[in-house]
Amino acid sequence: MEPYCYGGGMSSESGPRRRARGEVETLPSGSLRVRVYAGVDPVSKKREYLVRTVPAGPQAGQEAEEVRARLLQEVAERRAGAQRVDGRRPVPDIDADTGVAGGKGHRRPGGALTVAAVARLAGVSPPTVSKVLNGRSGVAPRTRRRVEELLREQGYRRPEKVARAACVEVAFYGMQSYMTVEIMRGVKQVAVQHGLAVGFTDVLREASTGRSWVQDLLARRPTGMIAVHAGAMPEHGLLDAVAIPVVAVDPATEPLHPVPSVAADNRRGAFAAAQHLLDLGHRRIAVITGPLERVCARARLDGVRAALQAAGVPLDERLLRAGLWFSFDDGFSHARELLRLPDPPTAVLCGNDLQAFGVYEAARQYGVCIPRDLSVVGFDDISYARWCGPPMTTVRQPFAEMGATAAELVLTLAAGESFTQSHIELATALIVRDSTAPPPGH
Repeated sequence: MEPYCYGGGMSSESGPRRRARGEVETLPSGSLRVRVYAGVDPVSKKREYLVRTVPAGPQAGQEAEEVRARLLQEVAERRAGAQRVDGRRPVPDIDADTGVAGGKGHRRPGGALTVAAVARLAGVSPPTVSKVLNGRSGVAPRTRRRVEELLREQGYRRPEKVARAACVEVAFYGMQSYMTVEIMRGVKQVAVQHGLAVGFTDVLREASTGRSWVQDLLARRPTGMIAVHAGAMPEHGLLDAVAIPVVAVDPATEPLHPVPSVAADNRRGAFAAAQHLLDLGHRRIAVITGPLERVCARARLDGVRAALQAAGVPLDERLLRAGLWFSFDDGFSHARELLRLPDPPTAVLCGNDLQAFGVYEAARQYGVCIPRDLSVVGFDDISYARWCGPPMTTVRQPFAEMGATAAELVLTLAAGESFTQSHIELATALIVRDSTAPPPGH
């Protein structure tokens, strides 16, 4: 058996010397055996070792060195964390099947996974896992992804109290200025009362530049995070692992993991808008929705359908259009189609105010007068809705209150407290202005 040595020569006559730095031996099969001294068993008084075998191959030497470093780190961590007993430190438990330490040390009391266990599963050193948890550099992207996946899959949760920055982070999954400022204002109102600052991240912009916004967030260690218009949020598992609480505002889709959330009562708001048009006498009511994969768009459409159904005027599917996004272009293109129909609608309910502005422009180009020939209702009540001509009837969302409520929730979680209501819907309000009137000839 030929010795493959690190840190000094070994005598083939006397066999490999047992070094605290660890040994790597070449076996007859070509595989490499890594052995690290782990201490003396307090009962048998015999020396104990951590042993790992690396299969033969062109990269075996490099892999063996990495394994040796991991085992040395594991021994060091166990010794540092162990309590002295009669002036001696206990040695790690050795797995009888593999000869590797960790048979009892892969979980903390109560069954929680340890950093060392995650490191063994990922095939990296515990310091590498620590770097990932703290958003530090020095980890290859592929390795970082592997560790992050294991942290999520294994449900790792950081046990210790970590110093947090006096800041609440607001992460926007697509920033829209007319609501961003209001949400931030609500968050700031609560944060200031608790002596905290407010930061923000434009997730889509950060992702487009190739930067890891999650890594940056972990490095900043905020008290909590508020995710606005988030989708499935695969990163939530990693944030949960490092004990950064997350609350969602107006989530775009159902998240992969349970996340407390705050939203407007979209269904009731849309119901009120449709009821307003029905009360004016409209029966040919068109609907332009946002993208129906969005939770809020589906809720608004459900509200309109419910109001029309209750009035005995089911929605005419020929007057239904789904937007690709909540955009001016959606409203403009769909309104042009609707106004070219042989029997055009007398009113249009829009998914948001931007779509309603698009309807305004299409009506102008076709010589259709609002509200004499066509009533238009938006959703959101952004500031421009009051200034357009005519001022727009719309449904007001309480953006500032949504931000403030989310901030209260995330700080409650950060304090280790719980609450019974995981999803909160805040009331909307129908704001009637000059863009709605009875239909022609009514």
